[in-house]
Order: sequence, then C-alpha cells, then structure tokens
Amino acid sequence: MASISFSFKGAITLAILIVFLGSSSAQLCTNFYSKSCPNLFTTVKSVVNSAIQNEARMGASLLRLFFHDCFVNGCDGSILLDDTSSFTGEKRALPNLNSVRGFNVVDNIKSAIEKVCPGVVSCADILAIASRDSVVILGGPNWNVKLGRRDARRASLTAANNSIPPPTSNLNSLISRFNSLGLSTKDMVALSGSHTIGQARCTSFRARIYNETNNLDSSLAQTRRGNCPRVAGVGDNNLAPLDLQTPTAFDNNYFRNLVNRRGLLHSDQQLFNGGSTDSIVRTYSNNANTFKSDFVAAMIKMGDIRPLTGSNGEIRKNCRRLN
Repeated sequence: MASISFSFKGAITLAILIVFLGSSSAQLCTNFYSKSCPNLFTTVKSVVNSAIQNEARMGASLLRLFFHDCFVNGCDGSILLDDTSSFTGEKRALPNLNSVRGFNVVDNIKSAIEKVCPGVVSCADILAIASRDSVVILGGPNWNVKLGRRDARRASLTAANNSIPPPTSNLNSLISRFNSLGLSTKDMVALSGSHTIGQARCTSFRARIYNETNNLDSSLAQTRRGNCPRVAGVGDNNLAPLDLQTPTAFDNNYFRNLVNRRGLLHSDQQLFNGGSTDSIVRTYSNNANTFKSDFVAAMIKMGDIRPLTGSNGEIRKNCRRLN
C-alpha cells in the first residue's frame, strides 16, 4: 500500500515537473532567431544606426518606447498599435500623447526584416533589440537580448494611463510601481539612468523649475525657465535635455547631476533627496562601470515582464495594426 502511495505521489511530482519544464522551454532565449532569421541583428542595427545618425535624440526615443511598452501589460508591442474606428490603442494615453516617438523607425526596421525573413520576427522583439542597439550606438553597454516574444492582439488605454510613472512621481510611488513589476529598487535607479540621454517637454518639468527651490540648482532653474514659460499652455512642447552635460552620450552624468541637484524632472531628483536611494545614486555617480552593469541586468529583467510566447499573440506583419 505504501509503495502504491509512493508511486502515485511520484507520478504526480513527475507530471508537475514536466509541466514546469514545458513552460520554461517556452520562455525567452538569446538565440531564438539564430536559424529562422540569422541576419536579424545586423538588419536592425543598420536601420537604428541610420536613424540615430540622422537625429541623435532618436536613440533615447527608441529606448523609451521599450520602457512604455513593457510597463503596460508586459513587453508585447501593444504601444505600436494605431487607433482605428473599432480599436483603441495606447498612443493617446497621457504619458504617450505628443511624447513617445520613433514609430517610423520601427516601421523601417520591420520593413527591412520582412525582406530577409518574412513573418518571423515580432514587433515586440524589434523594440527590445532596437533599444539595446540605441544604447550601444550612443556609447553605452552591450548585452545579449533575450528574444521569442510575440505581439499582443490588444492594447489598453486605461492601463497606459495608470501604469507608466509620471514625472511628478515621488520616491515611494516609483519604488512601489517598479516592485509591482518584479523590479527592485536598485533596478529602478539603474533604469532611471536612461535619462542620461534624451529630452523632456516643458510640461513635464515646469512645476519643478518654478516651485521647487530646495533641491534644484538655481542656475539650472534659470536656464530652463528661458525656454519654459510659467503659464500652462504656453511652450508646453518646448524641449530641454534631461542631461545638460552630455545629452546624446550614454554615461553616468545623469547621476552626477542628481548629486548636484540638477535633475530636470521631479521624479529624477527624488532619487537623490535624502531618501533610501541616495547611496545608489552616489555609487553610480562615482562608478560608471557599476551603473552600466546594473543597467544591463535591469534591462534584461524588464524585458522579461509578461511576454507572450508559444502560441499566444501573433507575429504582426505591420507593427501598427493587427493581422
């Protein structure tokens, strides 16, 4: 009787193990397209490089697209979908409207890939590769991108409005939001270092440069006020670099800025404002290699957020619309 019970329990354990291994095999891997699209990486990098040579800011824009995609129901390419008469996408969500960009570059990448391996590579994976290439081209670290994501057949305007941390976020809300996605506080600080490149709109930092004097360098405030009027609705889309020193170089000057009270966004300076993340910021400001290593680890973790794999989702022929 005992042997029968043991055999039964053993069979159950084996079945659970098989299910677990089966689900693990469906996860992402770095060589997913090695046979089905061997020229994938060179194809993507060629288009990304051309786009950045044409406009250095585009590197930051492509990286931001990946962030905004992953933070809304996972890294599934949903941010790329256009609105139609019967479908509402995420592009008109407040964090994205008149803000996220680079969709034409993604279109160009997809078109180039479809010529060499049609119907194989997902738009979600294109975002993951393009964000890595953008960082590398602008002088940042390299890493092997995990692939195998499929594209969502749905999008959520509501989730996009509620899931992406706004520039007015305080430290506790930032930590909480990142933690809810499986990202640690250190991951959050490292990923915030992506603000070493790119630009922000006046509407994102107006309140900070006029109302926050205790933790804002006065010379930076004066400089930014010259292109960002106090009155809402005037100059809302005027741009300013997130890192005044090297806005198109992926380095650790962002963290040096924070130590010197020169973070442009309220949410940036929250990382160095007498709170629990001050020590991480100071470490990154003193050691670029530590920052870059932690950034890579955090990017890989972020890319693992709720991907669609196996038979879930689809491989879009056009990143802007469902098949």
